[in-house]
Amino acid sequence: MSKLMISLFVAAGLGFAGSAAAQVVAKTTWVAAPMSKESYNTAKQSADAQYKIDKDACSSLKANAKDICVAEAKGKDNVAKADAQAAYENMPKARENARVARAQANYDVAKKKCDDQAGNRKDVCVKEAKAELVKGKANAKVDRVVADSNKEAATKQAVAGKEATADKRDAEFKVAIEKCDALAGAPKDSCVSNAKVQFGKS
Repeated sequence: MSKLMISLFVAAGLGFAGSAAAQVVAKTTWVAAPMSKESYNTAKQSADAQYKIDKDACSSLKANAKDICVAEAKGKDNVAKADAQAAYENMPKARENARVARAQANYDVAKKKCDDQAGNRKDVCVKEAKAELVKGKANAKVDRVVADSNKEAATKQAVAGKEATADKRDAEFKVAIEKCDALAGAPKDSCVSNAKVQFGKS
């Protein structure tokens, strides 16, 4: 994976946008082929470097604005690393974990933003943020279960296909041997030998 691709990959996991109730981190589309170990390590290092930059930028802020900034920086770091791990492992559970990390990051930022409000408005804001977290986790779990089921179904289909192919070859081998029975002596021996070679029989 090129440095440009890694940068784009990390950037995709870093974007925050949305309301105070629920910050939405940009979705990452995982590539079909797993990320290499080297690219995975590079992505994590890039996330660490970006986190330091983002966190340092928060130092000039005060009060809750600083808290929000730090929560955003930490959330972006967690999401970028979780996305990198999901691409590296290329498994449904890792992708679920990445989506949960995104939902958690959104929640942490949204909850901090709720601190700028008071009374019932703050309570509603926190409840909305919590509801988005629960929804995000639930959706991630459902998608992982579906992916696991699809994988299991594909595995069963592959096994069934392999068994069916073996059964058909055995049947064809028996036909070939039966045809050899019409012969005698050396021609029959040659026929049987050829049939065994053709159908991979010892």
